[in-house]
Amino acid sequence: MAVTDPIADYLTRIRNAQQAGHRIVEIPASRMKKSITEILYEQGFILKYKFDMEAGKQGIIKIALKYDPETKIPVIRKLGRISKSGLRKYAKSTEIPRIINGLGVAIVSTSKGVMTDKQARKENVGGEVICYCY
Repeated sequence: MAVTDPIADYLTRIRNAQQAGHRIVEIPASRMKKSITEILYEQGFILKYKFDMEAGKQGIIKIALKYDPETKIPVIRKLGRISKSGLRKYAKSTEIPRIINGLGVAIVSTSKGVMTDKQARKENVGGEVICYCY
């Protein structure tokens, strides 16, 4: 079955894996998904990740999910898509949404690459607001 929105599929796979309590989730790779994965790692939402370029025609991203050591609650509380394939959401650098007053992260695809909302504001670039995470 062809996936119409690969980014939404990526976010859903992470949410589903967390719901089921899995440690590792495998997702078909793309350049955009790699960038999002790197941002989630830098922001401390995932434990670690590995790009396996040998598997399949586009490769696979293996993500080790992060859970609270005591409560076993996933670190990612909410992961959602903002810009959908049917309705793209673009924002100027001054209009990029703040997720929970700066505690969460919005991931923005700009002309200078994929970056967090904070980086985009700092570099004064707008772009497509892909998703948010907190």
